[in-house]
Amino acid sequence: MKLTILSLVALLGSVSSFNTAFVSRRASSTALDAKIAVFGASGLTGQEVVYQALKNGDEVVGLTRNPQNLVTPKGSGGASEGQPIKDDKLMMIGGSVTSKADVDKVFAEGVDSCVIALGGKTKDVGETMLTDGTGVILDAMKENGVKRVAVITSIGAGNSKDQAPFFFKVLMATVMKNIFNDKNNQEELVSKSGLEYCIVRPGGLTVEPPAGVINVIDGEAGSIPRADVAQFCLDAVTVEDFPYIGKTPCISSTGGTSWVKDRSGKARGEM
Repeated sequence: MKLTILSLVALLGSVSSFNTAFVSRRASSTALDAKIAVFGASGLTGQEVVYQALKNGDEVVGLTRNPQNLVTPKGSGGASEGQPIKDDKLMMIGGSVTSKADVDKVFAEGVDSCVIALGGKTKDVGETMLTDGTGVILDAMKENGVKRVAVITSIGAGNSKDQAPFFFKVLMATVMKNIFNDKNNQEELVSKSGLEYCIVRPGGLTVEPPAGVINVIDGEAGSIPRADVAQFCLDAVTVEDFPYIGKTPCISSTGGTSWVKDRSGKARGEM
């Protein structure tokens, strides 16, 4: 069935969309203080956020169930791919986002902003982890006076359903129904939080090197390297006049190209 879907998608070709090229403005804009909390720090996108933030000279406090899984990402890491990330500006905390005590440990370090890059299979993390964990984080932000947050969800979440390719919509309504219920509830929490949020909805995620192209799209989404998603999120929490605060941008590197959820080992950085 998977091969059939991929074959049919290949025949669809590209679909017109309205794109706005996003250019990082950090170097030329007023930067906010940058001690960044990364939730889901050892996930494939979380690793990119941590790695790039450290390269930018920021401090990072990461929370993950498995700190030992944090390694240099394939996309941005180059020859260092897979090596443990060690930096004096990095603190990793083992714990769960659904535990207030664990989340409080992160904020005790005096963070300035947050990137929420939660993920995992529903059978492993539960059907409401995204919503429950995000709720704990948002409450802690308010308690500690932290205002800026970037939250990574997915194309197809919220009001972006029509921006997902047809076959991805089929998955959303069937095998991915529970995870999208959780993503939708997560987004609703964030949008009603009163915080300075950016809900980031990427297209099909890859572990390729950064393309350097980030399109904010109104039409059907294409694919995007996790490295570029990380850059967008870091701008969202460090650029004072970031243009997508309070918004839900859909981003991809190749706007208008049909895609399906790539469940292959290659998409997860496996050989």
